[in-house]
Parts: sequence; structure tokens; C-alpha cells
Amino acid sequence: MANHISEDKKILHDMGYAQELARTMGKFSNFAISFSIICILSGGINSLGQATSGAGGAAIGIGWPVGVVISGVFALALAQISSAYPTAGGLYHWGSILGNRFTGWLSAWLNLLGLVTVLGAINVGTFYFFFGAFGSMFGLEDTLTHRVVFVAVITGLQAIINHYGIRLTAKLTDFSGYLILGTAVLLTVVFLASANSFEISRLWTFHNYTGTEGASGVWPLAVSGLMAFLLGLLLPIYTITGYDASAHTSEETTDAARSVPSGMVSSVIWSGLFGWLFLSAFIIMIPNMDEAAKQGWNVFFWGMDQQVNPTIKNVLYILIFVAQFLCGLATVTSASRMLYAFSRDGGIPAASKALATVSVKHRTPVAAIWTSSILAVLFVWLTSAVTIAGTPAYSIVVSCTVIFLFLSFALPIALGFIAIGGPKWPKMGPWNLGIGMYKLVAVLSVLAMVLIFVIGIQPPNDWALIITVGFFLLSLAIWVLFENKRFRGPPIGEEIKRRQAEIAQTEAKFGER
Repeated sequence: MANHISEDKKILHDMGYAQELARTMGKFSNFAISFSIICILSGGINSLGQATSGAGGAAIGIGWPVGVVISGVFALALAQISSAYPTAGGLYHWGSILGNRFTGWLSAWLNLLGLVTVLGAINVGTFYFFFGAFGSMFGLEDTLTHRVVFVAVITGLQAIINHYGIRLTAKLTDFSGYLILGTAVLLTVVFLASANSFEISRLWTFHNYTGTEGASGVWPLAVSGLMAFLLGLLLPIYTITGYDASAHTSEETTDAARSVPSGMVSSVIWSGLFGWLFLSAFIIMIPNMDEAAKQGWNVFFWGMDQQVNPTIKNVLYILIFVAQFLCGLATVTSASRMLYAFSRDGGIPAASKALATVSVKHRTPVAAIWTSSILAVLFVWLTSAVTIAGTPAYSIVVSCTVIFLFLSFALPIALGFIAIGGPKWPKMGPWNLGIGMYKLVAVLSVLAMVLIFVIGIQPPNDWALIITVGFFLLSLAIWVLFENKRFRGPPIGEEIKRRQAEIAQTEAKFGER
């Protein structure tokens, strides 16, 4: 353990950074934080209508594995990079090291905006799950006030836990990993036991429910059968993301060059497998696919009400709610580390010094934790209160968040395709696919990004195209007019050497030797 920590610190020093965060997470904890953010019990349940109101059962039986593979190629490529450059805010550093200051800066903003809005979206999803499961018991209503207050309370609790140290957060995310696995198995057993019959053929039977009664609340326009299937891929693709959390906690993980890439890839594999099992069991359990499609976003609660014993149902709801809360907890960790790492290099104008400050007592980036949490709540509040052409701005913006996240993945991956084996990336880490295999995975990632973008901007998410294009035009203008002159990026060359004395002083303050 001591040797690994010494090696981890040396890698960090060679990149020009001090060991400020507490390096106490092991291999399982690094896996668990990504597994918790993916949280098949959050995205897999809250977004289920995307599949059942699209291509029906085949969207789960066939579409889920296809979507997992699509997300998985990104994880493989990022894992290769993370082994060579295991730092907090990994995507930002990779974009800078493998490209230049601009590509690093753009990667950072894509990833940061995606993480903050995803945090808000996860906790809104938790609100709607709680509302559907227990809302009548607590007098909860689907109003702006109830939604924002609920999100503010649980986000505040998640921030408090993160504030008091990575040890507590890691213990809870470790527990979350076991909870998600155990609950997924329990759901699978309960669904199969509650089924009227075992129509396994549903899992490869295609329908096209788009634009029909009930399903129109999810997919308002009727499209071709192929497009209905592609739209259903958004369920696994939108669920199986967030594994970059393993990279964001690199500086808190022992043997990071091996643990981080392993955490990324294994979190996708296990999420994909257990998600497919319980969602397939749900499809087998529901009494009728046509009726299920009519339920739209409410399909999960409808299926539970139709088939599952009320007492068992409520126990499962409690387990799912706890898992969803811990999903948000892990997302606060990921978003705050990204904000901390970007601020450490002056990425946030006028606020970087404060946001890059680490608490000596708790060894956590306290300002970054609370800032990312507050921004997520403000995002939910402001976008829920505003409508654009009759559609809540929240719905419009959320449709962009995963596009932004995957773009932040695709950019350093594409840069890595060019840089691997050259002066910008001369040495592979100990977790190594090989240059040829990495290039293949990188090409597949770029092709997958094109697919995700095309299906991600379909109605009712067509505003996502305008927002994404507008973001890039605005980013280019800001970079040319302001940030190109101000933002220097990560330390390189002589700057790294000059920082070594400062690094030693900083680490002494934190008791590092």
C-alpha cells in the first residue's frame, strides 16, 4: 500500500500537482463510485418509458445490450488514457495534454456543465420516483415549490456528507454498490415470481408505439420502426454514463493507474449485466405490452401496481430510493472534483482560488462541493420556472446534458487517436489495450458519438441541436476574445519543475511526507 501511494504521488508531482486530497480509496471504492453514479436503479427505472413507449420489449432484450456496448467503447478508450494520466478532473487534463489549451478548456466546460446538470436531473428523477412511490403518503404534489425544495434538501444532504471527507463518502458509495447489486437481483426474482406467464419472446419482439396513445407523452411523433429502436437506445446510453467519476477521484485512489481504468470498465460491465436482468424480468412480468406503452413515463409504477404484492412493493421502493439518493451523493463527488481540478489551473475566472481550496481538516474541496451543489439546485429551479415555446426549459436542457457529457468523452478520445505513441502520449500506463486496439476503440467511440447526437436531438428533444450548436459558437467566441489570453492550462515543462518547492510546502501543510 505504501509503495502504491508513493508511486501515485510521484505521478502527481510529475504532472505539477501536490497531494492535497486524502488518498484513501481502494480499488473497490473507485469502482463503486462510478457504479453508484451509473445507478441502474435510477436511470434504468426513471427512463424506462423511453424503451417501452418506443420499440417495446425488444428495446430492452436487444436494445439494452446494444446501448451498453455503445457506452462501453467510450469507457474502454477513457480507461486507456486514465492509466497514463490518473488525475482529478481527468477529462480536462486529457484534453489539454493530448491536444492543447483550447481543447482542454472545452473538454472541461463540456464535462462540468454536463455533471452539474446531470446532478440536478438525477435528483429531479429521485423526486419523481419518491412522488410516484410515496407522494400520497406525504402530501407531496408535483409543483415547482415541492420539486425545488425536495431537490434542495437532498442535494444539501449529499453536499454535507461530501464536505466531511472522502472516507465517509467512500463507505456510503461502497454500500451503494452492494445495495444496487442486491436490489437488482431482488427485483429480478420478484418480477419473475409475479409474472402471469413467461413470454420470453417479448424480449426480441419489435413494436413501434411512437406517436400512439399514452406513448405520445414520451415520443410525440410517429417514426419508422428502426428509429423507434434507436430512440429506445437512449435508455441504456443515458443510464450507462458517469463512469468518469473513477477518473475524477484518481487523486484519492491508491494504485490509481490500475484501479481507475479497472473501475471504469467494470462499472459498465456489471451495470450492463444486472440492469439487463431486472429490466428484462420487468418486461416479462407486465401483463400486456400494448397497455404498458400507453403508460408512458409512468410504466414502472403501473407495472408494480398491477403485479407486485403491496408490502413487497413498498420495501423495494425504499431500497430504490436509498440507491437513488446515493447516486446523487456520488455525482456531487464527481462534479466537485472536476470543478476543483479545473479551478486549480485557473479555469474559472475570478473564482478559481477559492474553488481550488482544500480543507486541511477534512481533505475535501469544500468550496467546489457546495458550489456545484448550489448550481445544480439553481439549474433545476430556474429551468423549471421558464418555458420555451410551451416546453419547460428544464426538459430542453436535460436533453443536452448527456450529449455534453459524451462530447467531453469523445474529444480527448479523438485527440488520443492522433497522439498515442507520439511525443504527447509516449508512454502507456500499466492498464494497456495496445495502440492498435485503442485506435479501433477510439474510432468506434467517434462513430457512437455521431449516433448519440443524431438520436439525442429527435423530437421532443429537437431543441438540443440549437442549444448544442449555440454552446459551441459561444465557447469559440469566449475563447478567442477572453480565455485565450487569460487561461494557461495545466503546468508543462519548466513550470512543473518550478512548482516542486511549492508542492512540498503544500503537502507539509496537509501532513504529507
